[in-house]
Amino acid sequence: MSLPLNVRNWLDERFGWEKLTEPLRHKTVPQHKFSVWYFLGGMTLFLFGVQVITGALLLLYYRPSADGAFESVQYIMTRVQFGWLIRSIHSWSANLMIFTAFCHMFSVAFLKAYRKPRELTWVSGMILLFLVLGFGFSGYLLPWNTLAFFATKVGTEIAGQVPFIGAKVMIFLRGGEEVTGATLTRFFGFHIAVLPGITTFLLLLHIALVQRFGMSTPPKVEAEWTEHPEKKKEMKFFPNFLLRELMAWYIALGVLGALAAFSPWGLGAKADPFSAAPAGIKPEWYFLFMFQSLKLIPSKVLFMDGEVLGIMAFNLAGLLWLLLPFFDKTGDGRRGRMLLGVTIFALTFIVAMTIYGYLAK
Repeated sequence: MSLPLNVRNWLDERFGWEKLTEPLRHKTVPQHKFSVWYFLGGMTLFLFGVQVITGALLLLYYRPSADGAFESVQYIMTRVQFGWLIRSIHSWSANLMIFTAFCHMFSVAFLKAYRKPRELTWVSGMILLFLVLGFGFSGYLLPWNTLAFFATKVGTEIAGQVPFIGAKVMIFLRGGEEVTGATLTRFFGFHIAVLPGITTFLLLLHIALVQRFGMSTPPKVEAEWTEHPEKKKEMKFFPNFLLRELMAWYIALGVLGALAAFSPWGLGAKADPFSAAPAGIKPEWYFLFMFQSLKLIPSKVLFMDGEVLGIMAFNLAGLLWLLLPFFDKTGDGRRGRMLLGVTIFALTFIVAMTIYGYLAK
């Protein structure tokens, strides 16, 4: 699969095509039984692209104000041709992007792909995951419906419990003491300008690091290939792996289209700041494990407020997880097995608490 010679020559004269594509021609991807996990990063990138395109289309009609946000989304869904479909694709792709980002993170952790010299690849990827969660949190409020309003109120109140800086963080997020139209405008700015700008920079950095160091091989496979070099298998990134990646994108697009068409994203009722919060209000699934964990902690643990202690524990866990490569420099031995156990525990805890959060009343 290559461009015609005259096209390549034309591009080479103007852009230095041969030099630009040289890394792709020489890059290879390890082939082993875990290679399927390599597709998750590209799938997350594809879903981010879907977010950008559908988000830009929604911006043509959306109005970021307490008086117009709900009505503009309602107009998109009922009056704009295929507007309901674009909004459903945007909402479902956001959820699928967060899901594949989590899967990608855990696959990297289990395969120990964060080992030297890929520590910064892991760190940049983790920051990208935090930014993706920020996209989910900021975008959730934009339709200005009842569920989003009170979920945002609860979420910012939890952020306000952080010791020392919590109150200032809450006011910064809300744009005041309460969730108001100012909060909506602020979240809109975060969602379409601040977060995309930071994410684009980090995404380019992350891709550059992946390009620089290539795709990691799991320690056991690496050891086997060292002992038996004849078993080592690789494929060219272009076009072999790239074509397989495109097929994974087609699968993601098919799932996304089916979800958007057969289960359109609802809108609910317009937010009323003076009404009571709906019973049993819960955040989106990707925050549910933390929300449910905080609910289970006693109100007082020794001399500390239980919720504050829980928030501090989650912050510390997130920081330690960000620094994971620096605790497991070899990927083997007793420390490696201990960190593998921690990874299994983290995955089990997140899944179990998410399921429990959905089942709990």
